[in-house]
Amino acid sequence: MPRLALLLTTVVWGATFPATKAALDQIPPLSFLSLRFLLGTALVGSWLVLVNRRLHRDRAVLIASATATVFLFLGYTLQTVGLRYTGASNSAFLTALYVVFVPLLLRRFDGRVVLAAGVAVAGLWLLVKPSTGMNVGDLLTLGCAMAFAGHIICLERFTRTCDAPSLLAWQMVATTLLFIPIAWWEQAPAGAFAPTAVLLIGLGITGVLATGAFAVQMWVQQLVPAQQVALVFASEPAYAAWLSWYFLGETLDLQGWIGSALILLAVVIGSFGSRAQSPAAPISPPVLQAETGEGPQ
Repeated sequence: MPRLALLLTTVVWGATFPATKAALDQIPPLSFLSLRFLLGTALVGSWLVLVNRRLHRDRAVLIASATATVFLFLGYTLQTVGLRYTGASNSAFLTALYVVFVPLLLRRFDGRVVLAAGVAVAGLWLLVKPSTGMNVGDLLTLGCAMAFAGHIICLERFTRTCDAPSLLAWQMVATTLLFIPIAWWEQAPAGAFAPTAVLLIGLGITGVLATGAFAVQMWVQQLVPAQQVALVFASEPAYAAWLSWYFLGETLDLQGWIGSALILLAVVIGSFGSRAQSPAAPISPPVLQAETGEGPQ
């Protein structure tokens, strides 16, 4: 069940690509990110009030949140800046290399996971067709992949030792506070923030649905090893390509379909069939579950 929930949340992550791409025709990227996380923070805060959930402010939660936020903020920032110097295909491929970095950093070399990572990388190459040259944008995006890998690893550890809803809330708050001054530096015109249908839909997908997906991820990472989470997330470019093909009319040739099929095969091999376990740790309640025990998200 947790792996299936994570796979469904990855569909949401994939949907953020075409939604963001459409919105960026109106608003600069960092301004959009600040609005996205501001909306997500408001959503999480409203949920905490609605279910009367206490926000933990102890030292362990704050340190864990700050550590995870550093990786989350670096991931989004390096990816966004890197896109100014490299193509979208290179960015998609290099970002998804966290599927390799997570088991390497954790030194978890289960044979099934290694095989699945290799199949996923091959599928990613066929799907996005990156160029072989390296530039500063590619290096920044590699840094982004490392940052997202670090964030996945952080969540595996911290969601098992800290109050997960508080960890989610503080990350959203901190990331928003970091993005707002950077967005101001962009000096976007007032018209960029006009509540058009495209912008509202983009914020609905990235600020509402993706925030919910983030919460589900934190619940799942209390139960599923980080290397398997990374493998499931490797299907994100495949979903993004399919949704862009369907909604935006972007081209997806036979090689792309084969590549996306290989990515999903890798997910099945490495995530749904692997017996690799992460270190034992106490499991706290699901992220979106009230203290009364009613309804996990």
